[in-house]
Amino acid sequence: MDNVPVWGTNDWAALPRLEGDVEADVCVVGLGGSGLSAVRELRALGRSVVGVDAGSVAGGAAGRNGGLLLAGLAAFHHEARARLGAERAVALYRATLKGVETELAAAGRSARRVGSLRIAVDAAEEADCEEQYAIMRADELPVERYSGPEGVGLLFPDDAVFDPLARCRHLARLALAAGARLFERSPVVELSGRRVRTATGSVACGSVIVAVDGRLVRLLPELAGEVKDARLQMLATAPTSEVSLPLPVYRRYGYEYFQQLPDGRVALGGFRDRGGDGEWTDAAEPSASVQELLEAYLRDDLGVSAPVTHRWAATVGYTDTLLPVAREARPGVWAIGGYSGTGNVVGAVLGRAVARRALGLASAEWDLFAA
Repeated sequence: MDNVPVWGTNDWAALPRLEGDVEADVCVVGLGGSGLSAVRELRALGRSVVGVDAGSVAGGAAGRNGGLLLAGLAAFHHEARARLGAERAVALYRATLKGVETELAAAGRSARRVGSLRIAVDAAEEADCEEQYAIMRADELPVERYSGPEGVGLLFPDDAVFDPLARCRHLARLALAAGARLFERSPVVELSGRRVRTATGSVACGSVIVAVDGRLVRLLPELAGEVKDARLQMLATAPTSEVSLPLPVYRRYGYEYFQQLPDGRVALGGFRDRGGDGEWTDAAEPSASVQELLEAYLRDDLGVSAPVTHRWAATVGYTDTLLPVAREARPGVWAIGGYSGTGNVVGAVLGRAVARRALGLASAEWDLFAA
């Protein structure tokens, strides 16, 4: 398995490694969607920024996910409402709806608002969809009942799809054009609120933002009790006309998810829960067992016989609460991550929010997530 995602193009020129000592108002660790959102917000606020990443821009889950821009938290809205209260849950959902709009504007040409589907696999899940529908309608959130060739469930008309790797590279170019200094292949070996040291350089700064989803505890071991790593796996096919999937699908409570790309490729992910305890890992290599489940579903359920051209995995962070990590982990070190599979929108919203908090500024979105 080559572990190369279907996303992205060959037009990316690698950024330099951090060499020597530099200074900035804020250092951002992690150049995925959340980190780049923080970088851009800091520049919009007039602050100098250095961003570093152990690998490449969006080399982790930010560029290796299912390419879905979905409103809401990892938990469906009715569950979030039951556990967080109506006022907060609705406010969080509306914040992510606004986040979808922002990412559509910022993601570049690959982003398309097509809506998304939640498809039930049995009567119990159909009843859960109906409960979600009733509560979302009562809260005046966008949702419709759905019945079609994919199955029965719900339609969320404001959701979107995109190429996650192309989106992050686009954000990085915008950040660089705005005056940010970004460095790849610069793993952090030590950090505090005043200095970030990499293998070949250091950043003296006023505060630090750690915007890392998977493997967050490697940088901040004190978060080990709050977030744990999981492996998410995907595959993609050659272009095919065997199926027509105009809307991306969340199936079986989101444990499977797929979309058909504009060129006809089918990108499919899931079955983490059926891979066993071995999927709770920070290893980002595909496993034979989950890939076999994915391919069986591709062939037997979706009816796609086109050859599989890509197989890949990514590490993401999960929390036991409904909310991601969003707090000052050390004096002057602000941490966000652990999005439980929903980092494309939630991570970007939190990236902009943490940029403000790291500067001592108010952020209503931060207050919603961190309260």
